[in-house]
Amino acid sequence: MSTSANDPRQPSTAKPYVPPTISTQDLPVDYSGFIAMVFGITGVMLRYKLCSWLAIILCAQSLANMKNFETDLKHISMAMMFAIMGLVTNYMGVARSGSSG
Repeated sequence: MSTSANDPRQPSTAKPYVPPTISTQDLPVDYSGFIAMVFGITGVMLRYKLCSWLAIILCAQSLANMKNFETDLKHISMAMMFAIMGLVTNYMGVARSGSSG
């Protein structure tokens, strides 16, 4: 039995898929970039190494999934600066003492 004789599809009427155009205002929020900013600020202010490392990882993820180049790059670079500042202050800054006095 031939499969081409029983195929009901018509290749002449098939149209290629064209995704709808979405404006830059309607794009979904970049949650990994926002969370990277929060972790970066937490790493700098509270001197948590884990938060700074998580901010670096989330910045890389946000950079890989960038939708709008101009605005996303500004947010990612800001989060990356906070993360790097947090790592520099944690590893090269003055060590915290566990006890006072």
